[in-house]
Order: sequence, then C-alpha cells, then structure tokens
Amino acid sequence: MPNVTTKSARIVILLLIIGAIVGGTAVYQRATASPTGSNNLYLPLTVKPGTPPPQIGGCDIFPGDNIWNTPVDSLPVHPNSANYINTIGANTGLHPDFGSGVWPPGSNSPIGIPYVEVPGSQPLVTITFVNWPGESDPGPYPVPPNAPIEGGPDGTDDRHVLVLDTGNCMLYELFDAYPQGNGSWEAANGAVYDLNSHDLRPDGWTSADAAGLPILPGLIRYDEVASGEIRHAIRFTAPETQAVHVWPARHDASNITDTDYPPMGLRLRLRADYDISGFSPEMQVILQAFKTYGLILADNGSAWYISGVPDGRWDNDLLHEMDVITGDNFEVVDSSSLMLSPNSGQAAQP
Repeated sequence: MPNVTTKSARIVILLLIIGAIVGGTAVYQRATASPTGSNNLYLPLTVKPGTPPPQIGGCDIFPGDNIWNTPVDSLPVHPNSANYINTIGANTGLHPDFGSGVWPPGSNSPIGIPYVEVPGSQPLVTITFVNWPGESDPGPYPVPPNAPIEGGPDGTDDRHVLVLDTGNCMLYELFDAYPQGNGSWEAANGAVYDLNSHDLRPDGWTSADAAGLPILPGLIRYDEVASGEIRHAIRFTAPETQAVHVWPARHDASNITDTDYPPMGLRLRLRADYDISGFSPEMQVILQAFKTYGLILADNGSAWYISGVPDGRWDNDLLHEMDVITGDNFEVVDSSSLMLSPNSGQAAQP
C-alpha cells in the first residue's frame, strides 16, 4: 500500500511549485467584517508581484500593494451604492478640477493642486500650526519659500502646499498655508508621510485633506497620462458627507448621520459596461483608471470634482470630455475585504 502521507505531501509541494511558476503563491487571510458577508471565513488570496507602483522623482508613491495602488475592478458592489451615488449627484457630470492656464482668466491661480519636488538637502524650516496643532505632525518641514500654493499666492480657498522630498521619499502636505517673511510657514495643519511605508495617520486625525488621507497620491498628472497608464486611485470631492469614515480614511468632517450620505474614504469605480471607446486616447487613459483603480472620496467640495496637477501641457477642451459622464455611471464598491489591518494602508491583492 502506498504511503498516503508522503504522496499527499508531494502533491502539495507540486501545487506550490506550479503556483510559483504562474506568478503567485496561495495564502489564507482571515476575512474582515463586511456588510455583504461573514467575518468568520478564511478567504484564499493570491499574492502577486503586481504592477509597479506609480513613481514621482524616483520615489515609489507608496508600495505596490498599498490601497492607493490596488485595483478595485473585481470587488463586489456595495449594497448602499445607489443611495450614495444619489446623495452625491446621480445626474451631475464630472468636472476636471485641473488643467492648463489659470482660472479665473487674468488671475494668478493655476487650475489644480500643484506640488514641488525638493532634494534631500532642502533646508528645514519652522511650521507654525494655528488650527489643529494637536493633529499635525511637528516640523520642521523642507518647504522652500517659493513653494507653489493651490490657488496661487493670492488664493483664499484651501491653499494646499505639497512637498515631495525625493532624497528621502517623504511627503509633506499643508492646508491653508502662508509663507512668512523669515522663511518659515504658517498653516492650519500639516501631515508627513513615509512613502516607503503603509502607515496611516492616527485614527481621528485630519490631514491636509478632511479624510485624513494624503493628497499627492490621488492626483492625475500629465506625465502618467502621456505614458498611457494611471496606476492609482484618484481623489474626488462631494458636497455633503456622512459623519463617519471608512478605511483607509482617518477623519470625517460632517454632522450628518443619514447613512445614505457617503463616508470619507469611500471607493467608487466607473462601471465596466460604460463604453469609453469614443473618447480621445488621452481621456481613455483617465477613464480606464476610473474603472480599474477607481475614485476615493477625500474632501468636501463640489460634486464629482476630479483632482489633478496643473500643467501647461493639458488640453482643457480634451479634459472636459469627461463632463458627459454622470454620477449614475459609477458604482460604489465594498473594499472591506482588502483591509489587512485597520491601521495600515497595505491591501490584500484581489
């Protein structure tokens, strides 16, 4: 009679070898609580090398298996998807909140959220936090005196300042920031992110965004569209949000308790059956990212405003091709199965 134990072990080893050859190793991860299923199952996941993460200035913008860089095209639709979409605006069209030139005409306000790259040797300066010092990462920060400000130097709205230290791959973000005469800066609050890690902010802490999330990883950039692929989720805003937040968000900014309103951190995607073939090639790159990586609700603002970096190479008419796409062309996904830890941005890869 054959040795059953030995034979079984050989079969297991053979299967593991085959799995490695095809590019993945099967593992088991306890499922997280989900509104659509039990949290007592063990779900098979596949850990694969995956697509390289997006890069800026030689820095990975978080690891490839971070939630920002994880596809959501295979996730289930959230059971409350239709209600969330309705409260954001089912019949409201998308709006590219970025482009070339300035708005309004004649102003010094570039269209979008700018950022600046600095070397690791950039001098550190004092940052004075005037609104939420207790929820701010302490300075000093490597913010140059001429760092670009959202809305321009005379802007009166969010005045975000984003600084990427390419020598250390650290991201520094400020909200409502003003340069001071002595080279220091004053801001409502600030956040620092190690782009080599999956660390999230302490739960309940804001950031330069109301959701407690970083801004730069969710911006559409001209160079990635020109390359033919966007490999990350994209930031957007909604007029009213619920007084809760869902992973990976860390903060909310509302008094609304109606559960039909979207929580901060909500993940959505453009429906798979939405035909993008009639759009320009550049817009198809953006719309495919909407399908594959989706959107993340990051702040209160106008409905379906899509965030990006100002750039003189954008064709504003081309960007406004997305105006015909309305909220009801999207669906909310249940991304709870991707969470490995509530305090980490690392995501199980679908």
